[in-house]
Amino acid sequence: MARQFTRSEFYELVWSKPMTHLAKEFGLSDVALHKICRKHDVPNPPLGWWAKHAAGQKVKRTPLPKLRSGISDTINIAGGELRNEPGSVAQMREEARVRASAFDPKKVDQEHSIVMRSMAKLRKAKPDEQGMVRLAQSGLIDVEIAPDSIDRIEISLNRIVTAAQVQGFELSGKAERAAFTDGSVIVPFNLKEAVKRSQHEPTPEELAKEEKERKRRERRWARNDWDYVPSFSSFSHWPERDYAPTGKVSFEFDLYLRYSSPLRRSFKDAKIQRLENMANDIAVGLAVLASAKREDDRRAEEDRIRAEEEARRRNEARRLAYIEDRRLKVLDLVFERVEKRDRLRRLATQLTEELKATSSPRSAEFLDWLNAIVERAERASSVEGFEVLFEAQHVFGPDDDKGFYPSRYSW
Repeated sequence: MARQFTRSEFYELVWSKPMTHLAKEFGLSDVALHKICRKHDVPNPPLGWWAKHAAGQKVKRTPLPKLRSGISDTINIAGGELRNEPGSVAQMREEARVRASAFDPKKVDQEHSIVMRSMAKLRKAKPDEQGMVRLAQSGLIDVEIAPDSIDRIEISLNRIVTAAQVQGFELSGKAERAAFTDGSVIVPFNLKEAVKRSQHEPTPEELAKEEKERKRRERRWARNDWDYVPSFSSFSHWPERDYAPTGKVSFEFDLYLRYSSPLRRSFKDAKIQRLENMANDIAVGLAVLASAKREDDRRAEEDRIRAEEEARRRNEARRLAYIEDRRLKVLDLVFERVEKRDRLRRLATQLTEELKATSSPRSAEFLDWLNAIVERAERASSVEGFEVLFEAQHVFGPDDDKGFYPSRYSW
């Protein structure tokens, strides 16, 4: 919960206990607390002051300087949260709380044009059966509240918008619905009022009307008037449930985060804390969410690159295996050629030797034909012959992976 101090009250608080203890109470680091002191020109005890004080030595306070122009006399400490956050997000939270310390939401006197247009639309809208007016229009604020809550929510929104400006965010109507943006991150949001549902208790008038209809039905049926078919509404003269707006409104950032889901997105009316007093807390939450979104996008991009690299490595391994398999098949063809050539050589040599000792015209003719085949086999199993084979089979060259198609998926 946000806390507010005057400058003199904060000065007394700073000199009442060590800064480390005070920072812990606020959920801040002592570095951030020192920054808030410097921002508001509030002196704090120097190093060793508390040790001398505890030892009973005489120590003096540094007087609170007069308020200078440009320094606020009000110090706001936005609510803190102890969460397991990435370093960049935790640092952004503290920086945002330091910036928020100089902003007093109650002193906002300007109205934002998008807030004005949205509230004007709501005031003209007709309440539904639950007593709510809704707005879901391009460029305007996404809101669902009761008419009685419009004035209070208008004040709250103008405070939130101004507090967001302190954090470097503007309310923009360029998207499908109004959202905060710092130029790099867009953070949509919505407001919704809670509705209480209860079982409807029929009024005396409703009961009398129902009884009158029942008697009418019985008279019709007593006269055998079977053409009379009562409508569904004839059996029920009151709604099943009653709806009553509670006046409790929630402000919720509608931002998906893959890695930082525990971050706070919702700010609700409570018994003590009301939405119009939570502008600084909401603006700090906005800055933290935007920082988390940037961190989220960075990690998502790293994961995407990592997944692509893993997919590339898997595809490359599949490609190399595909090439190796095709080369081994071509090697079988090479062995077939070489083995065939050697067999032909042996047969031709054997016949040549035998024909020297005998006359066999048909065998001689066969040998001539065989020698032509041996010559072709020799050419086919030479370097030139293998080159033709490799080119035809698309292996051992730049087209070694011909016919390979990488997987489109990461697995």
